[in-house]
Amino acid sequence: MRRLLIIGCGDVALRMVPLVRGRCRIYALSRSPRRFAALRALGITPIRGDLDQPDTLHAIAGLAHDVVHFAPPPDHGAHDTRTAHLVAALAKGRSLPQQVVYLSTSGVYGDCHGELAAETRPARPHTARARRRADAERRLREWGARSGVHVAVLRVPGIYAADRLPLARLERGTPALEAEDDAYVNHIHADDLARIVVAALRRSHPNRMYNAADDAPQKMGDYFDLVADRFGLPRPRRIPRSQAARELPGNLLSFMNESRRLVNRRVKEELRLRLRYPTVDDGIAAALASRKASAARADD
Repeated sequence: MRRLLIIGCGDVALRMVPLVRGRCRIYALSRSPRRFAALRALGITPIRGDLDQPDTLHAIAGLAHDVVHFAPPPDHGAHDTRTAHLVAALAKGRSLPQQVVYLSTSGVYGDCHGELAAETRPARPHTARARRRADAERRLREWGARSGVHVAVLRVPGIYAADRLPLARLERGTPALEAEDDAYVNHIHADDLARIVVAALRRSHPNRMYNAADDAPQKMGDYFDLVADRFGLPRPRRIPRSQAARELPGNLLSFMNESRRLVNRRVKEELRLRLRYPTVDDGIAAALASRKASAARADD
């Protein structure tokens, strides 16, 4: 039976586990022993280790046929030292993994001024966070080319799900940009992203990038309006870009400074994936249906 190693066992990774359980032995690197019991209950064998401490990573060398790397880079510096430590640890094994799937960010494209962004577009990251992601992509792809390890990179935009919607932001009254100043954003439902990861393990081409996005880029303010309308909340007021720096949190402002529309043709044609939620509206409709069903069960 194949062995799968998960690096960074968070929400999307845990959504992926039921899709592969029974087909492979699943391991997960974790620095927190407090999570071990919960991981074991899901059929996952925990491996203690910390990507920030390379001397704790010996146990993963030669362990797995397949590696899925969800872990984010550190929040400082010019390089992704965590990915560097991971590659160094995997390279020490008597056998190398056959393939690695890495979840990067669509932020590596930088600001495309609303233009279409296919995977052939050069990476021009503007933020320090995106530059660290681009560094991780480069390290993994260069290692794959040298070693023969099959590396696939998923460039992921904003992830949403029923429990990952901007409801609190809308309730706080955080404003959005006026339409003429607004940026295009891209999304993917967390369940669809988990399915894309599994499809990449099965069908990705070596040393290949994939835009892991849905079919419907939209302006950020339109996204907030859609969520507000569906959940019966007030739409955010619109402000000009000149006012945004004074009123918006820095992390939200950084997204508004980059505008692009991702092309997801490779995911659908090469990975042969049919999205369950091709638009955010589809995902929100499913979230509302689930919420109503839960409320009905609670009333019974």
